[in-house]
Amino acid sequence: MSDAEQTDAQPDNGAPKRRGKVRKRHTVAKVLLVSVVVLGLVTGLSVVFIYRHLNGNLNVVDLTNQLGDRPDKIKVEGPQEPLNILVMGSDSRDCSGCNIDNLTGGGQRSDTTILLHLSADRSRAYGISIPRDSAIDRPTCKAEDGSDIPGGTHVMWNEAYSVGGPACTIHQFEQLTGVLVDHFVVVDFEGFKGMVDAVGGVEVCIPEPGIVDHAHGIDLPAGTRKLEGQQALNYVRERYVVGNGSDVGRMKRQQAFIASMVHQVLSAGTLANPYKIVRFLEAATKSLTLDKDIGSLKKLGDLGYQFRNIGLDKIQFLTIPNIPDPADPNRLVWTPAAKQVWDKIAKDEPLTKRLATDVITPGNLPSSGGTSSSPSGSGSPSGSGKGGPNEADAQALADAGLCT
Repeated sequence: MSDAEQTDAQPDNGAPKRRGKVRKRHTVAKVLLVSVVVLGLVTGLSVVFIYRHLNGNLNVVDLTNQLGDRPDKIKVEGPQEPLNILVMGSDSRDCSGCNIDNLTGGGQRSDTTILLHLSADRSRAYGISIPRDSAIDRPTCKAEDGSDIPGGTHVMWNEAYSVGGPACTIHQFEQLTGVLVDHFVVVDFEGFKGMVDAVGGVEVCIPEPGIVDHAHGIDLPAGTRKLEGQQALNYVRERYVVGNGSDVGRMKRQQAFIASMVHQVLSAGTLANPYKIVRFLEAATKSLTLDKDIGSLKKLGDLGYQFRNIGLDKIQFLTIPNIPDPADPNRLVWTPAAKQVWDKIAKDEPLTKRLATDVITPGNLPSSGGTSSSPSGSGSPSGSGKGGPNEADAQALADAGLCT
């Protein structure tokens, strides 16, 4: 009898059990396979849903017809064109918790204007803050209906946003600086709070003796700590009991806070956490108004991708050079060095150390006791070298209410 015949003739040798196990394994494999396919479909549909949802949060507007005559963009050498993005903070008092000053009346205001310049070779980026208290001659601009909004002589910078919104601010910026704005972004403070909360708070260093301003809801002991929500919003807008109480000091704190938030967003703890990323994008997209050329999540992603080769120490935040206004000590005027800054930005040239003073970078933040508040552990605030800030930089940081 053959081996095969012997096997068929001996039903008690366990053969049927072996066939049963094989069938069971095939069944389990099929269930797993179907589960993976279904999971993949659900995940894919979720990604599509999330993308469409986030994309729908964006407020996209076309201001082209309101901008009038615009400066020419100077052609420069590089693999790509330099980009100039004007970022405006919308200071509406209508959102929950935004009216820190307890001012009456709603309407649109802007406490923050920052030009973000990305070089043609994508090797450096500057964030240049413009004080809202800058006294300037505001040019006539266009309203949405095409009518003229009269200009003003020796008025505050942020008046343009109050009378004509982003379009008047962009027109004012271009006419006074000669720098063409490629894109604009308006960020409201309500969304700002959500972005901070989404990444688990943003780390700041509070110098001695701390910040106490009960009238504006602030009570922060000295030391390095994470701020979230309303506390973070109050901190970046505080200007009454911190440092020398100037608008420039408030901007310097905003620069340090934004730099720290950039560092937090790019940290492994955020990038490796899908929940945090989606929460951050949800808050960010809800808070943004932008132009049609970057008015989608994909276009914003493409823009962000262009920063991939720029080290954190090559993203520099600074303030346009200014001095107190001789005609009004509560106002500021730009110095001749301001024109040099704008000329270099227009030509996509690096700023010299003389022009880029009191610089703050995401990789090198103002710290306490010589230890950077950033995880990198660098101890040189304001970009002044490994030995720490020089006397002038240290004084500027102290005036801004930052650790030195």
